[in-house]
Amino acid sequence: MSHHLDSPLARQDIRLDITDLYVFKGETGTVFALNVCHSIFGEVPTPGYHPEGMYEFKIDLDGDAVEDLTFRFTFDERDGDGRQGFQLRRISGPAATDPHAPGELLARGVTEEPTTALSGLRAWAGKAGDPFWIEPDVLHAVGHAFQDGTRIDLSDWNETSATNLFAGHSVYSIVLEVPDEMLATARDGNRRIGAWAVASLATDAGGWRSINRVGLPMIHPLFTQFNEDLGNRLNAGSPSGDFAVYGELVTKAVARVVKSYGTAEDPVAYAERVARRFFPNVLPYEIGTPAAFGFAGWNGRSLTDNAPDVMFSTAANTPVRLGIGKESVAYKPSATFPYLPRLP
Repeated sequence: MSHHLDSPLARQDIRLDITDLYVFKGETGTVFALNVCHSIFGEVPTPGYHPEGMYEFKIDLDGDAVEDLTFRFTFDERDGDGRQGFQLRRISGPAATDPHAPGELLARGVTEEPTTALSGLRAWAGKAGDPFWIEPDVLHAVGHAFQDGTRIDLSDWNETSATNLFAGHSVYSIVLEVPDEMLATARDGNRRIGAWAVASLATDAGGWRSINRVGLPMIHPLFTQFNEDLGNRLNAGSPSGDFAVYGELVTKAVARVVKSYGTAEDPVAYAERVARRFFPNVLPYEIGTPAAFGFAGWNGRSLTDNAPDVMFSTAANTPVRLGIGKESVAYKPSATFPYLPRLP
């Protein structure tokens, strides 16, 4: 699972459980998309988006893993037809880190209907097919290996029997397309950004609690399948502190697996390089370029990138294949806004 049902806190209300983050070149600008409320959880009494939550796309413009720009979605209660009104705000500068900052209201909309702001920004929220795929046996074997410090044991698994755990499942998506000029920085023509998404819940004390935080895919499946407290902790905090807090833990986990394979002269040195790639947990992207999350590099993430193969193989320093790909996805993404697979 990329980030599906990744911690006890996230499972308490899956309307706040971000399953995936995507960043890619769209028709009119840069697209940020996140998914929540996955159908694999089962029947949800009130599906959709939490009316006491907020969903934020965080964007770092200068490479310090601190957000300079936040796009915040908040939702109303469901009406009799299951629709929810939403508000989209932009918070920029130092206030972008403040969950209480009111920001600038850019648009109001209703789920299942595209909304366009005066700036050319486009937004959509609604139910969609999940474009992500995962092979459950490989997933669990990888989790055990990084928990136990062993090779990935797939001795009882045959690639010809590989299945997509999420085939035919649905999510609730939030899609935001931002004109590139709104993102590009003036400094030396820099067009590199870093992105992550956060889902937070209002507290009784008047604050906000981070329920889920997503940057790179597959961090949780690698390190938290059998360490749920770590899953909760990874969902809190901010990217700028990730390596200081989690770098040693991830280095040790990766080094043990790599040592078991004997694929690096110095497993610890290799593992530290991996940990520094994984943290800060931010998805890098160059504005205006095709997204590709692959072995050659990470530049955003398209809706059809094979993130599990890339992340599992990178962490283990040995090829790890799921045996399935985008052909296993039941509902296909679209080349036109809002891009996520529409359900029949």
